[in-house]
Amino acid sequence: MKVTIPGLAAVVLAAGLCAASPARAAEQFVNVLTGGTSGVYYPLGVALSTNIGKALPNVKTSVQATKASLENLNLLQNGRGEIAFTLGDSLSDAWKGNEEAGFKAPLNKLRGIAAIYPNYIQIVARADSGIRTLADLKGKRISVGAPRSGTELNARTIFEAAGITYKDFAKVEYLPFGESVELMKNRQLDVTLQSAGLGVASLRDLATSVDIVVVAVPADVVKKTNDPAYLPATIPANTYKGQTTDVPSAAIQNFLVTHEGVSNDTVYAMTKALWTGLDNLVAAHSAAKSIDQKRALEGMPLPLHPGAEKYYKEVGILK
Repeated sequence: MKVTIPGLAAVVLAAGLCAASPARAAEQFVNVLTGGTSGVYYPLGVALSTNIGKALPNVKTSVQATKASLENLNLLQNGRGEIAFTLGDSLSDAWKGNEEAGFKAPLNKLRGIAAIYPNYIQIVARADSGIRTLADLKGKRISVGAPRSGTELNARTIFEAAGITYKDFAKVEYLPFGESVELMKNRQLDVTLQSAGLGVASLRDLATSVDIVVVAVPADVVKKTNDPAYLPATIPANTYKGQTTDVPSAAIQNFLVTHEGVSNDTVYAMTKALWTGLDNLVAAHSAAKSIDQKRALEGMPLPLHPGAEKYYKEVGILK
């Protein structure tokens, strides 16, 4: 006699569905990890999310404002995002597991997608603060970005190369770009260091509110960082209101990264969405004008995701 056990069948079916759901859920959401809303990562992330949404119409996209590089990389390692913006030096530190930079162990699940645009170290002071050079920073009140953010790590590196420590300042604040600017407007801070693309909204806002000075970071100071991620660069005249001359500084490449748990198809689609929709990123922020597909793999400090590798082989960047 044949005996059927509907209850047992239902349990087995439910167990099968539960076992499959994590993989399916991973394909249904793409969370773009960015930075503070007054920086460059955020508007570019919004534009990138729109591109990805068009490329993957069955996927729900979201954009998360974060403390940028360090937080983004740790979130990716823990599977709490699918694509993220990061500074190159932070990415290298994460891949190696540099504890001094905030990474207690190597973040070995990370995978590369693309090198994008350079960040510039932008040290901007109130004109009435008397600050004109790096040496003038001593005894002043400064904001260096959120604690252990990519910006704050950049600040430590540049100041160390210039022979300056945080103890040399009258006050050090660890604040996002927008909050730093508000305190400068209110004369509660003298200077802010912001690592961002040229024309970042926070500094444009500051320059239209008060007279500013963009402080030079000389090439010899950049060289003293002893870090190949830091390159001599120039902030062109008229990047900000009142800045009438070119200013030497340092630049650090930004990257888009993902993690090994994101499917090849999804990463392929995200990579293609970046490059085929680049005009949308340029419209979102002028920093994206520096993004060049021919340089997409330059300085990549970790392995490419296979999905990104497939795209680059398809367009002839990789053989």
